[in-house]
Amino acid sequence: MVATSIMSTDAEMLAMAGKNVDATGFTDANKTAWGLQAENFLNILARYNFSDNFAALNIDVKYILSEYVARYVAVAAILYDMSGFTTRLEAEDMVNVHTYRMRAIEKLLIDQKSNTFIQGA
Repeated sequence: MVATSIMSTDAEMLAMAGKNVDATGFTDANKTAWGLQAENFLNILARYNFSDNFAALNIDVKYILSEYVARYVAVAAILYDMSGFTTRLEAEDMVNVHTYRMRAIEKLLIDQKSNTFIQGA
């Protein structure tokens, strides 16, 4: 079994989580649950059901949604058990990087302006 997500792949989730993520918490069931949480959050945030219309979306939109879901799953997996990382600070740094990028994506979806992210506002 692999994680079932409409917006992101198992490979993307694994890449975002990094090689030190705890395998016992990074199960297909958890990845699926966390992925669905992220997908539903994005649907509600943007007031548009991306999940139901994913196949019809522009590829640029698909990539940004996929990135968000993979990052969300990675954060959840890292926070599940940080013991596999060299230090807790390493794990926290990864979470911070993902969170920063996720907030930028959220701002894009809320504002619906492509220049928001470019300007760094």
